[in-house]
Amino acid sequence: MGCYDCCMRCLGGVPYTSLVATLLCFSGIALFCGCGHQALTETERLIETYFARNLQDYITLAYLIQYFQYIIYGLASFFFLYCIVLLAEGFYTTSATRQTFGEFRSTMCGRCLSSMFIVVTYVLAVLWLLVFAFSALPVYFCYNMDATCHTITVLTETPASINQLCIDARQYGLLPWNAMPGKACGMTLSTVCKTREFRMTYDLYIAAFAGAGITLLALVTALNGGEYICGTCVKNRRLSPIQRSL
Repeated sequence: MGCYDCCMRCLGGVPYTSLVATLLCFSGIALFCGCGHQALTETERLIETYFARNLQDYITLAYLIQYFQYIIYGLASFFFLYCIVLLAEGFYTTSATRQTFGEFRSTMCGRCLSSMFIVVTYVLAVLWLLVFAFSALPVYFCYNMDATCHTITVLTETPASINQLCIDARQYGLLPWNAMPGKACGMTLSTVCKTREFRMTYDLYIAAFAGAGITLLALVTALNGGEYICGTCVKNRRLSPIQRSL
């Protein structure tokens, strides 16, 4: 076997779909977990400083934030291990099986393993779709707050109308209805929007939302790659050169 044939054989055994899905999953989870964890911390500071004067008003929110941070730790660990296993399964189905049983054969174990990963990845994709939608809620809240501050800046010549523009954290379920003050209005709200904490929190939530989207894309990519490999094994036919590279 020549050098060129050897290189092409090695490249043909690389599961490019699984590799791309793994890299996307790693980057997406790192972005979602890292930015989401810090964004939750900054949110607690904002609520404590500008929307609640008593600890009892936001103590439930503080506990929820702590629980979400623990969930983030678990998600990071789980997806790190799952992506490694998924990549190893991709190498098994494209490299080891071909070298042992030929390029157009498969084992019952390999078909069952691929089918199991397809089902698990599909369930994870459906669940992560809910996480993706949920991560858009804090972005929506920060966007409304930033848009209200922009309106206040435009209407600085009419102070009477400025005081009617408010952001009430109680309406979004962040605080109980008896929390004081619970909302920020007028120039006070504009000042809050100009603080470093708010800008950082807004950017972190956007980054976490983007990370959730990247992770969802990685799961869909892994799902498509697994269906392709499993479908090729069931059909039991010879792969074309272009399909080998995939």
